[in-house]
Amino acid sequence: MRYVSTRGAGPVTLDEAIVAGIAGDGGLFVPESLPEFADADFDSADSIQAVAKVLFEPFFGGSTLAGDLDAVLAETFHFDIPTTPLAGGDWSLLELYHGPTAAFKDVGAGFLAACLSRLEGDVERPLTILVATSGDTGGAVAAAFNERPGMRVVVLFPAGRVSARQEHQLTCWGDNVLSLRVDGAFDDCQRLVKAALAEKELSERYRFSSANSINIGRLLPQSTYYAHASLAYYRATGEKPGFVVPTGNLGNALACIMAREMGLPIGPVVLATNANRTIADYLETLKWLPRPSVQTLASAMDVGDPSNMERLRGLLGEAEILRERLGVMAVDDAHIEAEIRLAFAEFGFAICPHTATASHTVRQMDAGTRAANHWILAATAHPAKFETIVEPLIGEAVPLPAELTEILSRPSRAVDVQPTLEALTQSMQHYF
Repeated sequence: MRYVSTRGAGPVTLDEAIVAGIAGDGGLFVPESLPEFADADFDSADSIQAVAKVLFEPFFGGSTLAGDLDAVLAETFHFDIPTTPLAGGDWSLLELYHGPTAAFKDVGAGFLAACLSRLEGDVERPLTILVATSGDTGGAVAAAFNERPGMRVVVLFPAGRVSARQEHQLTCWGDNVLSLRVDGAFDDCQRLVKAALAEKELSERYRFSSANSINIGRLLPQSTYYAHASLAYYRATGEKPGFVVPTGNLGNALACIMAREMGLPIGPVVLATNANRTIADYLETLKWLPRPSVQTLASAMDVGDPSNMERLRGLLGEAEILRERLGVMAVDDAHIEAEIRLAFAEFGFAICPHTATASHTVRQMDAGTRAANHWILAATAHPAKFETIVEPLIGEAVPLPAELTEILSRPSRAVDVQPTLEALTQSMQHYF
């Protein structure tokens, strides 16, 4: 399979797309065409790894990684991703937070690290992974690449806009990880990553690649858990489930949509955003108007200019078509707080602020829409990462999973920088 830029450049191989991260014309890599599957193609695929192998064999066609696919998938899917029915049976939670950093980003980061460590790994000329994060991506990427030979990571995160535990997991890794606390918002961090990747001399000097969902190697593996969950439900009931996906930069939601476009038994897809309403306003007004992000309780979704909209529009079309194919709801902080309380009272366990946007979205559906489908909610992060928000609302402590306990025991360090390419460059020169 070959990959092209959303802006026309290419085609390139999967290997080239993963290493480059972003296309030379500034666009994002996408497959020339998506493969199409029938339900029967997955008849012998019972585990998530088996589903992933069927799903990804076409994407690895022509790649030097094709012979390593089994090993890559074993490194990626080494933890449970259960779907848990909720009280009443009308909803389920797709629990994406059982990985090394307790967030859904562990899947994409692990896959990307498994691929790049096989494609690169030159100790004399290390590859430098740039990653902008609004909360969880940077920690997952840092963990996945931590102390890998021939790999360096630069994590950029917005000062004061992530939880204390999130910040710790962004700043507690080995000498090959540089954590930069940026005086700005996530959009400033993302802008710096794109600017650095586009600066030819700088990019060649540091051998840049990206680990945000702008990298096709981060995006593709996330389709797997939607494929696996939908197949399991379809086999049990003969019906296609709907999905509600909390979204910020649109990578996780796009992965679900791609799985549906490839023929997996997925019904309606509804995007849940926070008070950063760029996507919701686009579908309502038909005008794409990116704007500075605002800070919310669901910090990992604080994105005002989601990069993957470029891919989504290329895949499905502009707003007139998108609003026929997708639902979207923006959820403000007051409703996030109310939903965390309500979900705890109703289900007996805590959910994170991001997952709360999804459960609130289901509650706000009209009765007919809600009853027409079984809804699977993407639970994107463990609530213990947001204890200062969640615990006062539910009135008790959220137990720490073992993965977070280990991370929080590590010493942390970060460098404060201004949101400029010059400051980013100086920090790398000093550290590396």
